[in-house]
Amino acid sequence: MLTLLPQDLRNRYFAMRHGRSEANAAGIVISDPKQGTVGYGLCEEGRLQVRDAVHQHRALLANCRVVSSDFLRARETAELVCQLLGLKHPLKQDVRLRERYFGIHEGCSDRIYPSVWDLDCENPEHEEGGVESAAAVQRRVAGVIQSLEQDWVDQDFLLVAHGDPLQMLQTAFAGVSARHHRGQPHLETAGVRELVRG
Repeated sequence: MLTLLPQDLRNRYFAMRHGRSEANAAGIVISDPKQGTVGYGLCEEGRLQVRDAVHQHRALLANCRVVSSDFLRARETAELVCQLLGLKHPLKQDVRLRERYFGIHEGCSDRIYPSVWDLDCENPEHEEGGVESAAAVQRRVAGVIQSLEQDWVDQDFLLVAHGDPLQMLQTAFAGVSARHHRGQPHLETAGVRELVRG
């Protein structure tokens, strides 16, 4: 069993994928921080998704500290969550929650994702085409949990990030290789899920 995280966690964690973004609507890959941190924020549908998610999960999220990727689509999602819930804790950003970098596929059709995921299954360390490896993403997102576990006790955290990184984070919680990330429950845009150790 993979042991990136302690078996007994001191805090409670929830994952939230950003709402539908302009990149989602255009069907393109935006994974370069030079693009993603300043552009391609939420579209109107995405904002509505976030509002619906907060309404549905209000009781779970009411006392959360929110930690977000610094990509605009995640940041806008997290800001809207904080606003709608009236959270007293300031929003924190962590670059380790950024989108997975997709190398030569930047700006291309998002139909390339399955071909990258197939390679992940064969070798979670692959970096074909300059793609950030699944294992590297798993390690960096697990690092967020490791840091929070060192610094906090008995807190609820909402981690606002992206599809692939949240799939990898679920493998870390399950204690399995990043090669299995597509076997974890998929988070739709603005989806919320509690993360529980396997």
